[in-house]
Amino acid sequence: MAIKTKYEEQAADVGAGSVPTRSTAFSASAGANGGLSALNDTITQTAASFQTTQARMKEGMDKAMKTTEEFVAFGQGNFEALVKSGQIWANGLQDLGKQVAATAQAQFEETVSAFKAIAGAKTVKDAFEVQATLARTAIEKTLAESSRLTESSIKLTEQALAPVTARVSLAVEKFGQAA
Repeated sequence: MAIKTKYEEQAADVGAGSVPTRSTAFSASAGANGGLSALNDTITQTAASFQTTQARMKEGMDKAMKTTEEFVAFGQGNFEALVKSGQIWANGLQDLGKQVAATAQAQFEETVSAFKAIAGAKTVKDAFEVQATLARTAIEKTLAESSRLTESSIKLTEQALAPVTARVSLAVEKFGQAA
């Protein structure tokens, strides 16, 4: 069945010998206006839905950008912590190397002094006493120096790991909350 417009209905009424009444014209007009109103409502709802969707997408993109910026900043902080840790380690190894060199120099000088004393000994007994004293002091100093180097190494390791440990703690604190 074909839909007739207001004018076609009026022409049909006139052609049939009747005169269109005011109510016939009003109802045709109301039908057209109702369709137009429904179309306007649909357009308004679609526009509102589009704006809501657009706002949600913008909010999601803003969150994604913020998260990306946080990850980049966190990664940069991790890199800086590793660099700082490496610097501490390198400086500490240099200091340990200086300590070992100083100890070796001191032991060399004591050994040279002891050999001079042995060479100047008047008796074999005196030479053995100097040799025994040299051996005893060398062992005592080696044990003491070994203990000191061990403590220094442990301290260096703790200092070098401190920046990395701080970043791990921060990661647990920051990203552990999200889980």
